[in-house]
Amino acid sequence: MGLDFTAIDFETANGFRGSPCSVGLTKVRGGRIVEEASWLMRPPRNHDHFDYHNVRIHGISAADVAGQPRFGELFAEIGAFIGDDVLAAHNAAFDLGVIRSALEVSGLPGPAYDYVCTVMLSRRCYSLVSNSLPFAAEEAGVPLVKHHDAAEDARACAGILIDIARRNGANSLAELYLSLGLVMPRQQAFDPAVDALSKPSLAAVAGSSANGAALVRPFQSGWPEEGINPDPNPEAEPGHPLFGQTVVFTGQLSIRRPEAKVRSAEVGARTESRVTGRTTVLVVGDGFVASDLRSGRLTGKARRVLELHERGQSIEVLSEGEFLQMVGSFAGATA
Repeated sequence: MGLDFTAIDFETANGFRGSPCSVGLTKVRGGRIVEEASWLMRPPRNHDHFDYHNVRIHGISAADVAGQPRFGELFAEIGAFIGDDVLAAHNAAFDLGVIRSALEVSGLPGPAYDYVCTVMLSRRCYSLVSNSLPFAAEEAGVPLVKHHDAAEDARACAGILIDIARRNGANSLAELYLSLGLVMPRQQAFDPAVDALSKPSLAAVAGSSANGAALVRPFQSGWPEEGINPDPNPEAEPGHPLFGQTVVFTGQLSIRRPEAKVRSAEVGARTESRVTGRTTVLVVGDGFVASDLRSGRLTGKARRVLELHERGQSIEVLSEGEFLQMVGSFAGATA
């Protein structure tokens, strides 16, 4: 078996991960891209509100998808393209979560997928201050002209995985995971008619208004309250990108810091209130994006992280949007 997989990337209409409006897919055989596909779509009914924050990032509006089928109507075609492939995604917890939640609120069952997360792999194989897609793609030598175009992002994800396999001398994903001492994660099959809904879907169904607008929370003003640092969940999934990390927050978030800390602990992270030699992840609010690492628009904690990274400490900077994707929050996260 060669280096075979399908890379996937979703863009969402609002903060609920089950609101896909665009998907890009890139099929790889023997370490080479052989086929690509992409679709625009309407998100599932009652979850199809387009939030300004998301539209500003990916440029897709309700008018752009008005004549398109809904996700549930397209999934058979999307699933046929994927087939039995392993799925690769940059922050796979988000993209696999999109599939699950969008099918759940559409009342449709979903297949099982083995998957790989190129954020996790880039942490293992690169030494970057940010493992966001543009930084990882640059390290892999992969062109990424229009970040947040689903087709381009899927192609970049595929290129990153191909590069990581090459650097590790792996001719297949099985060889790559064996060489890194990792076990490939799997999202199990599910049927919302008989299985419990995932937590994001339960929250969306319980909290959404008729058009989904209630999923977006208002900005929290005032000096951030740190709150307590809860113990990590010992039963969290070890394959989650925040599992085992030590996370610190800086800047103003769209959710309260105590809530962000609880969500981090739920997925197996340890939180602290200041940057130290133990810190492995810094989450930056105030509208920070990865490109700000180059422009210099940084908080004091972020500057401290750059200093520590230059001294050889393994530490990573995440935007709030990337963090929210990872923990499945509803405050405007987008792919």
